[in-house]
Amino acid sequence: MTIDIDVLSETGRKSSLSQQTYFELRRRIILGRYPQGSRLAEQRLAEELEVSRVPLREAVPQLEMDGFVQTFPRRGAVVTSWDEKRVNDLFDLRLCIEVGAARYAARQVAAGASMKPLTDALSHSQNVVHSGDLFEVAQASTWYHEAVVDLAGNRLMKTMMRSVTGQMLWLFYLTSRLDADDAFDDHVNLRDAIASGNERVAEAVAYTHIERDRIPSFSALEVPYTSAPAPDDSDGVEH
Repeated sequence: MTIDIDVLSETGRKSSLSQQTYFELRRRIILGRYPQGSRLAEQRLAEELEVSRVPLREAVPQLEMDGFVQTFPRRGAVVTSWDEKRVNDLFDLRLCIEVGAARYAARQVAAGASMKPLTDALSHSQNVVHSGDLFEVAQASTWYHEAVVDLAGNRLMKTMMRSVTGQMLWLFYLTSRLDADDAFDDHVNLRDAIASGNERVAEAVAYTHIERDRIPSFSALEVPYTSAPAPDDSDGVEH
């Protein structure tokens, strides 16, 4: 099994074999080497990854918790499939977390917090946006959104965000036919809105950025689209 630097960067420390196995399986699922709906046969995986069954059995529950596989009696682990509800659920959750995070990030900046982590994440995105490596581009975009949440300074919000970033990375990769330049321009606008310290502007820009990609994502995935209900005025976002 070849473990790339992404594993170490995501864990922040030397990974255990089960963690390395988790990240490698996740990467292969995202890249489509293990297609949606396919069964992950334990023996075959152990041979392909050159590991024992122990780290596999430790990695699969984490993959299931993070939405990459489902386990069934007598079938074992099956790669999750994207459908209309799954896409809408992810967008709805992102609106709940990231719009608020943008608001609180602006508040933190107005109180003197450094913009450097967010600026660094944006610079990394700029460096890879035309690299031709769609996985790297998707990962850079995911890291940028994580940086916004980190800047909000709310530990619970960070924990919630980290529970869905794998799904975001997967969807970003699957919808890589969308214009990466448009996404990067949106990230610049969001960075500037947060830097202004204006909470309402930051959350409005975050909302627009996330929601704008909902319908195009369905087109890229060729998944039927059903319009989500419009948010009411009580969500604190100025429209």
